[in-house]
Amino acid sequence: MKKIILLLVAVFAFSFANAQESGMTKATFSKGDMWLEGGITLTTGDSSDDYFALTPKFGYFLDEKWAVGADFNISSVSYLPNSNNLDKSNSYGIGVFARYYFLNLGNFKAFGEAGLGYNHTKLEYMNGTTNMNNGIKANIDLGINYFFTPKWAATFTLAEILSYNNANPQNGSSTSDLVINVNLFNNVFAQPKFGLLYKW
Repeated sequence: MKKIILLLVAVFAFSFANAQESGMTKATFSKGDMWLEGGITLTTGDSSDDYFALTPKFGYFLDEKWAVGADFNISSVSYLPNSNNLDKSNSYGIGVFARYYFLNLGNFKAFGEAGLGYNHTKLEYMNGTTNMNNGIKANIDLGINYFFTPKWAATFTLAEILSYNNANPQNGSSTSDLVINVNLFNNVFAQPKFGLLYKW
């Protein structure tokens, strides 16, 4: 049901935008343009972990299609009772990325993005012990921007085509996980991430 609702919202937004775009100034990219992008995620409730995340990005256009930049993320989780006896965790990460805009439909612009970064996580357990976790992350994502003004856009990260995470805990063995989304076009709206972008 969630996927259907998101799909209907996307179709409505696209139809509405097409109807409005004829009178709007088109957003364009050029060498030297810069942008800030970010999203906030907040989840709380009696049946779910309390989760907060902030994910700002800075980008610089090399030309009208290619951009490079840096990102930062910070998150905090308070867990419900669980078999691992986790109480809460706090993490932060930094990274770099390259973004390529491969489709330009007026104020709708689709992109692919590849990123590489570092994560640090502190885990706190119910018995009072802690564990530190350092890791490397890599990802390839697919997303779109919709510019509702020449400078402001809504950002939708639709799917992770590929993700890799390497974790090295202070107490425990290191792990590596590689995930390739082979069903990309069957569940492109399964886990969307939303944010805002400002370009100057």
